[in-house]
Amino acid sequence: MNHVNKGRKAPDNGDWAVEAHGLVKVFGENRAVDGVNLNVRAGTIYGVLGPNGAGKTTTIRMLATLLRPDAGSARIFGHDAVKESQIVRQLIGVTGQYASVDESLSATENLVIFSRLLGLGRAEARRKSEELLEEFGLTEAAKRPLKNFSGGMRRRLDLAASLIAQPPLIFLDEPTTGLDPRTRAQMWDTIRRLVKTGSTVLLTTQYLEEADQLADRIAVIDHGRVVAEGTVDELKASVGTSSLQLRVQNTQDLEIARLTVEQVLNIQSAVSDEAGKITAPMANTDKVTDLLIALREAGIRLTEMSVQKPTLDEVFLTITGHGVKEGSSPESFESNKAEEVTI
Repeated sequence: MNHVNKGRKAPDNGDWAVEAHGLVKVFGENRAVDGVNLNVRAGTIYGVLGPNGAGKTTTIRMLATLLRPDAGSARIFGHDAVKESQIVRQLIGVTGQYASVDESLSATENLVIFSRLLGLGRAEARRKSEELLEEFGLTEAAKRPLKNFSGGMRRRLDLAASLIAQPPLIFLDEPTTGLDPRTRAQMWDTIRRLVKTGSTVLLTTQYLEEADQLADRIAVIDHGRVVAEGTVDELKASVGTSSLQLRVQNTQDLEIARLTVEQVLNIQSAVSDEAGKITAPMANTDKVTDLLIALREAGIRLTEMSVQKPTLDEVFLTITGHGVKEGSSPESFESNKAEEVTI
């Protein structure tokens, strides 16, 4: 679903664009969101990260007035998301995981219709549509029906539609899913530009690099709860000062090597079966010697070993006990079960 404000400015409400306390949402026996607290400072990019099904999309839907919380409260620029939902909807823009454009129309027709619904005149709507089509690399396909577009092209158009009127607060739910690396980088530039010109962005993502590149602060959500929160550097520092990377010569030795790493370092590790690679957070680099001796005694040969600064993948691994898979599917349970509030 896409909806954007009609140019309303954010009220002068101090520093906070989003204040959420104890948000809860239950679907049957599943507690999808279990007491989430979020505080998003105005004029920043705030990332919400978590494994598939962690509760990210449900949280966004409650903040955007699309779902009514079962418990807790949320305020957008000081306005209660439940009691003052009509005001909140004038202050936000939302781009969900699925494109909301009309596939029977062309790209230009879609953007002109959205623009006209937002109160723009005919000439202004046409001009705005042309600007957005150029920015998102869709000018050459502007007159083609969307049924002939690729998934990535539909996604770009959906994002363009959400930016016709620049709202004070923009919710982007996995905004670059399905985009190629070049288009994803272009979208990152667009998000940065939006913040520089006055908007606040709250985005969910499973692309670890995306959060690293964009977010001023990050909340890690797992099983419906915020399990860590801070800047990228703070989160990385929380799992240790270093990250160990090992690649075994014989992939048949991978499981024995993993067990050896975990026993010697007393940590959990991530394994890439295809690459024969093991990654693990390391708080004490002095243990590298002990690990090499243990691997040699186990008859395991290495083709590569390095110790470097930890990544967000190690943060997920340490905090949640499992990593985040790049490009994994959307939160299907939440998407199917969510009861949308009529707008």
